[in-house]
Amino acid sequence: MNDVPQTGWCQRRSSPYDDKNNHALRGKNNGIRVWYDNYTTIDWIHDSVKERVRLRQIRAIKGARGWLINSWDSAKAWILVGIIGVVCGCIAASIAIVEFWLSDIKRGFCSTNFLYTQTFCCWDSGMCPSPSKHCGEWKEWSSLTDIQEQSLDYWFNFTIYMMFAILFAGSSALLVFFNSRPAYPSKSWTNTTPAWSFHAAGSGVPEVKTILSGFVMRGYLGLRTLWVKTVGLTLSVASGLSTGKEGPLVHIACCVGNVCSRIFDKYNKNEGKRREILSASSAAGVAVAFGAPIGGVLFSLEEVSYYFPNKTMIRSFFCAFTAAMTLKLINPFRTGKIVMFQVTYDHEWHLFEIACFFLIGAFGGLFGAVFIKCNIWWAKIRATRLKNYPVQEVLTLVTITSLVSYWNIYTRMGSGELVTNLFRECQDEHQGDLEGLCVNEPEQFGPVVSMLLYTMLIKIVLTIFTFGCRVPCGIFIPSMVVGASFGRIVGLGAQYIQLIHPSLPVFHSCSTTTNCINPGVYAIVGAAAGLGGVTRMTVSLIVIMFELTGSLTYVLPLMISILVAKWTGDALVPGSIYDWLIEANGHPYLDSKTEYIHLGHTSDITEYDLQVIEINEPNTVKELRKKLSIMCNRGYADGGFPVLNGHLLIGYIACNELEHALDKLKSTDMNVHCYLNQTYGFENHLNDLTPYMDQAPLTVTENSPMELVLELFSKLGVRYVCVVSHGQYVGMIHKKRLLAYLKEYEQNH
Repeated sequence: MNDVPQTGWCQRRSSPYDDKNNHALRGKNNGIRVWYDNYTTIDWIHDSVKERVRLRQIRAIKGARGWLINSWDSAKAWILVGIIGVVCGCIAASIAIVEFWLSDIKRGFCSTNFLYTQTFCCWDSGMCPSPSKHCGEWKEWSSLTDIQEQSLDYWFNFTIYMMFAILFAGSSALLVFFNSRPAYPSKSWTNTTPAWSFHAAGSGVPEVKTILSGFVMRGYLGLRTLWVKTVGLTLSVASGLSTGKEGPLVHIACCVGNVCSRIFDKYNKNEGKRREILSASSAAGVAVAFGAPIGGVLFSLEEVSYYFPNKTMIRSFFCAFTAAMTLKLINPFRTGKIVMFQVTYDHEWHLFEIACFFLIGAFGGLFGAVFIKCNIWWAKIRATRLKNYPVQEVLTLVTITSLVSYWNIYTRMGSGELVTNLFRECQDEHQGDLEGLCVNEPEQFGPVVSMLLYTMLIKIVLTIFTFGCRVPCGIFIPSMVVGASFGRIVGLGAQYIQLIHPSLPVFHSCSTTTNCINPGVYAIVGAAAGLGGVTRMTVSLIVIMFELTGSLTYVLPLMISILVAKWTGDALVPGSIYDWLIEANGHPYLDSKTEYIHLGHTSDITEYDLQVIEINEPNTVKELRKKLSIMCNRGYADGGFPVLNGHLLIGYIACNELEHALDKLKSTDMNVHCYLNQTYGFENHLNDLTPYMDQAPLTVTENSPMELVLELFSKLGVRYVCVVSHGQYVGMIHKKRLLAYLKEYEQNH
């Protein structure tokens, strides 16, 4: 099943994973591996040994030829991450250009060039267009009719707006649906695995995080998922759904990294090395999403990567730099900037504003906790009652979103455009009043605050029900919109108090000639708090927001709000939305950062009744297939069999390798005997399974501390541990059993 011949560099399993004739690798007694099966975990130790054997072989080549070979081998990583960065930059620019045009086409068209967005259509007029005002070249759809009455004109434009929104969202949902794949519960870790896997749906960050920890999900980072996610993301964001493209861009970047890694066997045939490239790719995804290459590297380190050596950091930085530079050269926004809402502030903040920053941070943590609880509750309903209606759910969501959003100027505009206006100062005369966000009289505050409050509440509700639906959708921008709206409300409130009572002692530090309070600063602090409350990011988020503003002045307010948001969120609902989704989806993720204080004993999780292979017994093909069937039925398709000589442990063979070896014996008699622990004189016999056996399995004694077992699984990434007592085999500990034990531990503590 693992030797299906396939052609083309973009096909993954075109050749064996390990070379059976590589005697240097076989000499390590670690066993020969075949391609990891779906819903299994990789063997980090084997892949590390395999890489060291490969390096020793090429380092042994002397002379000019050896220097050239070694130089080329070292250059492969830099060439690969450079290619990934360029491709990610091109994809991100394409998504931005098409998405902007599709978003604007819902509201009208450019009479001079139909392919122009509203911004480019009004470029020569010098005005800043918006949903409520536009230049003469930009026409609403009602201009094509003879409608004279203003109310009918409004409803006609609304109808066209909704039709386009439904068309875009429906097309995205259908694209994802028809490219879904059946899941295989018999080979999954839990029974919660859905009947169908929508690889291109959702954010993708939880799955990327799980894959980087060593889990194998066939097709999730494939070429088909790449183009479906790219096209579907463009359509879903353009439809107006309360979603973002930042998380999906991380998934897209990892797809690019996975596909490009097949160019070199160094990464194509080593899953551990491949994950180093995927870590660098995730950094490029954030770099093109926010225009923050440094923040992208820190995001990869802090949020998604499981194994992040020093060499991966510098390669991640180069990949993120290349991606951001490519985006800069393409210049999709035609502003010379690589993010749409990049802003700079000239005013200093005042000490009395710290209280407001604490308040905004507390709101961010509260919002994150409420969102996580409600979204996970809805995800369970989606997985049970709505699992057969993915497209209908999306169509319902986009219809409701259009109905409640169109009449409000802030909810009607795109999320990126709204964040841009919320972040801006009210001093540039070319910006006008930023859709009413800039107020100068006390009586103007009430209507603006009411509209912002409505926008915030609508976005909260819509995001809860939209995030996780069967279209590509992210959480970054929606959570930033919620936080920025609240921050702007707090800023307007502080500005109102200062305007009414300018002589209060707290305002003595304010200048009488300039504005004392900048609501835009409160908005960006709120955006950071909202995103931090949902994702629980800290250092990487601060750097991302710093790269957005380009100013060190407001790093301290950002740090205050992000820390308070994290503390508040962790106090109410520990863990980020990604951690909760990993658990809800049943993915086998072992967080190496979690601390467990009161653990039991190794014997508490040791399984004593699992199948074994005794070399002194008749191990026919029929008997071994029977053992395989029993293991799979118990949910241990990712497990294997200890190989015993009496009670002495002499090796271990994984189910995947055993199944591969038995498949080669399909044409033989089912009663043919299979042998293990043979000498090298028998390696060419099909019924000799010795090459696939790990002759140096990792073992612990039955009285070993649980902390040691946990360190082996979390730090070394092992898939199993054999348990011995007085030198004799007694049982096994599989990763699945450990995860189930830790989950029960968390529920009881």
